[in-house]
Amino acid sequence: MPRRSAFHRGGSGAGPSRVLPAQLVTVVTVLAGALAIVRPAAAQRIEVTPFAGYRFGWGYFEFIASSDFDGAPSFGAAVDVPIGHGEAVEVLFTRQETRLDVLDPYGQPTRVPVTVDHWQFGGTQEFGRGRVRPFVAGTLGLTRYAWPGDSEVRFSLGGGGGVKLFATRHVGLRLDGRVYATFVDGDSTAGICSPGFCFIHLDVSVAWQADFTAGVTFAF
Repeated sequence: MPRRSAFHRGGSGAGPSRVLPAQLVTVVTVLAGALAIVRPAAAQRIEVTPFAGYRFGWGYFEFIASSDFDGAPSFGAAVDVPIGHGEAVEVLFTRQETRLDVLDPYGQPTRVPVTVDHWQFGGTQEFGRGRVRPFVAGTLGLTRYAWPGDSEVRFSLGGGGGVKLFATRHVGLRLDGRVYATFVDGDSTAGICSPGFCFIHLDVSVAWQADFTAGVTFAF
């Protein structure tokens, strides 16, 4: 029996929307303004980093369709608001756009445009205050998978780190590596129960992606 693809549930709608440069600037501006309200008086500079890179792993699409792609370019932006001692609150958006081979209802391969967006909120910890600043990061948020006529949103976690290389006080290079774990589907069943507690069995499907990026950091 031919494998049915979930991409065809929504019919023949328009492809996933693209984030234009002007829209991305708007997103960064809004995020910076929202985070500025938590900036203490003695805090360091707010950092805004537009970036681009390459993301590996499909994860979610492997559960619903066959794919010949292992990765695709990605881009996005991060806003960091320091809160003291090398710690910062971070909001991050990253998008991946490419095309994916799937099977139509008749079992024939077809190529469709897809996007994967990560919206993450969390924090970073820097080590050192000089021109070279290694850091680690941990975030949580939502992941959106979109294809023509439909989309899905799932809870996700992110983690990783990298290094910031500042040429001047206000401009630097940021090299970043992240791993994202998206909880695609899950189920739980109760096992043996006794007064006060139960043994719970969790069955969770996780989609993994790794993102390696480089960007220019503007501090102000």
